[in-house]
Amino acid sequence: MRKDYAPRPAHIKWLLDSDPAIRWQVMRDLTGEAPTAVAAERSRVATEGWGAQLLARQSPTGDWGGGTKWDLITLWSLVVLKDLGLDPASKQARKMIDRVDKGLVFKPLNNRPFLHGETEPCINGRILGINAYFKEPNDALANQLLREQLEDGGWNCEAPKSQRSSFHTTICVLEGLLEHERAGNKSAAITRARKRAENYLLERHMFRSLRTGKVINKHWLRFSFPTFWHYDVLRGLDYLRDAGIKPDGRVSEAIEVVKERSHQNGRWPLNLLHPEHIPLEMEISIARASRWNTLRALRVLRWYDNATQS
Repeated sequence: MRKDYAPRPAHIKWLLDSDPAIRWQVMRDLTGEAPTAVAAERSRVATEGWGAQLLARQSPTGDWGGGTKWDLITLWSLVVLKDLGLDPASKQARKMIDRVDKGLVFKPLNNRPFLHGETEPCINGRILGINAYFKEPNDALANQLLREQLEDGGWNCEAPKSQRSSFHTTICVLEGLLEHERAGNKSAAITRARKRAENYLLERHMFRSLRTGKVINKHWLRFSFPTFWHYDVLRGLDYLRDAGIKPDGRVSEAIEVVKERSHQNGRWPLNLLHPEHIPLEMEISIARASRWNTLRALRVLRWYDNATQS
């Protein structure tokens, strides 16, 4: 059984032989390239590969899909552009978010602008992050989410009917609040809210019931990309890494889950595809090696190893 999870030259070469969205994150997170080199590679997301393809499929009115689900397809497309690392200062990103800002509204909510959010915290957590990353922090939406935090520390789109938090909703809100803070809008209230929600995940060891100790959902032990609104162990750990949380014993079992998902060749497969979609295909072959999952798993393991060995 392979025990050394540091990326080997062959792994790095395979990851770099890929889309600019993968390459620049490998350079930043795994090979430690100079910031200027990373920025240069990142700039290609707007003009080459997946990023350029997804940008090209936005309509002049701002959305990425027709029919009754245009809002969700648009939301997931924006989330993926953010995950790809599209530089928000690029002219392509400015044009893209300007179309969204000027053209899209939620008609059932009295034509509320799309970037002002809607009613469900899982959606609003995503929109909060998109605002902060591509446009400007939305304090009103952040404050709405803070008011909706549940007693146990997380969020749930089924509240107030349900007072038990959802991993799915909680991770969406956490990612949004983190991006909001990074945009310069730190506050004691947001810091407290994030800490409570992070503890919600950690107290459950990232995937277990607090009451019974059982695995809440076995799908959370299988990794996908894009994640859309779905939680899984890798997404949860990658958030903690991104937030600069120092790992402790509460994540050790989740880390073992990540390790166990690796193939013997040191690559991580695409375990499943979610039913949601965007007008872009990246990795779609179940059980085949996934650069997205491999990149994210390797940087999570590096984060954990660096913290536990220091």
